[in-house]
Amino acid sequence: MIRWIFTFIVIGVIALLASWLAGDPGAATLNWMGYRIETSMAVVFAVVILIVLVAAILYRIWWTLRRMPRTLWQGHKERRRRKGTKALSRGLVAVAAGDAETAHRQARRASSMIDDPSLTLLLSAQAAQLEGDEKAAERFFEQMKDRRDTEFLGIRGLLTQAMKKEDWDEALKLARRAYRLNPRSEWVVKTLYDLQKQTGRWNDAQVTLGESKRLKLIAPKAAERERAEIQYQLSLKSTGAEAAKLAQKAYKIDPTLEPAAVRWVEFLMAEGRHGKAAKVLEEAWQRNPSTVFSDLYRKARQADDDVKWLAAAKRLASRKPQDLESRLLVATAALDAKKWKDARAQLEPVAGDDAPSRVCRLMARLEEGEHGDLARAREWLIRASAGDEPQALLVPLTAAQAESAMADQSPTEEPSTEPPAEQQSEPETETPGKGATTAAAAS
Repeated sequence: MIRWIFTFIVIGVIALLASWLAGDPGAATLNWMGYRIETSMAVVFAVVILIVLVAAILYRIWWTLRRMPRTLWQGHKERRRRKGTKALSRGLVAVAAGDAETAHRQARRASSMIDDPSLTLLLSAQAAQLEGDEKAAERFFEQMKDRRDTEFLGIRGLLTQAMKKEDWDEALKLARRAYRLNPRSEWVVKTLYDLQKQTGRWNDAQVTLGESKRLKLIAPKAAERERAEIQYQLSLKSTGAEAAKLAQKAYKIDPTLEPAAVRWVEFLMAEGRHGKAAKVLEEAWQRNPSTVFSDLYRKARQADDDVKWLAAAKRLASRKPQDLESRLLVATAALDAKKWKDARAQLEPVAGDDAPSRVCRLMARLEEGEHGDLARAREWLIRASAGDEPQALLVPLTAAQAESAMADQSPTEEPSTEPPAEQQSEPETETPGKGATTAAAAS
């Protein structure tokens, strides 16, 4: 716009000057080297303007010729840059497609055409990784690490390589440097935190976890779980009262963390606080029944004999009576105490067609212990093994095999006059012949 205004002003001035000269052309005389030239002022002005135009044209030609080599070189560089950018794009596509040969070829081409290494080093490193040349990739990542504009990418590549080689100390060193460059990166914070845990630097991990929580890079519930785990690990590295305090803190932060609950209970029992330990185990069982808790609970309740343990097991199971682990706990204690009625009451509701293997084994113990019914016990054991092994490996008996197995069971054997198993002081033992027959039938 300004250029057009200036042009109109110049045209206006020229037109005004031409009009003035046309109305009053005047006269001009030039004496030069013996020549006398007489003319009007209009002609003088026209000659001056012509000389200026010619000088301007000549200057423009000289300026163009002077800049021509630079212009040609810049054009050549621009064409090479465009070709290099195109090769770079093709190389990145090849990396995404997993074509190592094409990626490497395009990386070499891009490197030869683009003067800026920051655009080609990453492609070269990724192409080397696709070819399995980790040393070449490491060399490219090192070059990237030494450049300010690609430092973070270089560190990330070296960090990934160090973790792949399980060089945890070097990986942690690189993760700390990456964290200094980009402390708000979720990937950096998570990687640094995982490496601190991997190398046992739990105090540092606690600081990183707090920073992650402040930046909202981790959900509050997950942060509490991680915090409890850190307190538990610090307890393992400590001794005495400090270890007990840390274990208690871990349990209070997250009562569902099983190792923390177990360690806190062990400290309570070591201090002679068995009642408190039992209460903690009851609360833990209510949240998540586990055989680890049941073993500790027997010690906490000081149930030295099977009858006392049955009563304690019922008390623990009452916190979550319908859970399978609670039923199995009471049933096992009842079988040990030879309380068949209690054991059957716990097992029969879960001893259906889809009964777990553990239920089947306990039912086999119950049938053999209560009634001495070895055949029924064998059926439960077969069901238990069917639950443990792939169904394709279980070949059912044919009718002929079943008849032969039944025929092997000594039909002339005298019926036993022994009292029922529950009235015997010693459990019934199988005869060698009968045991062999049982094994044959089971196979």
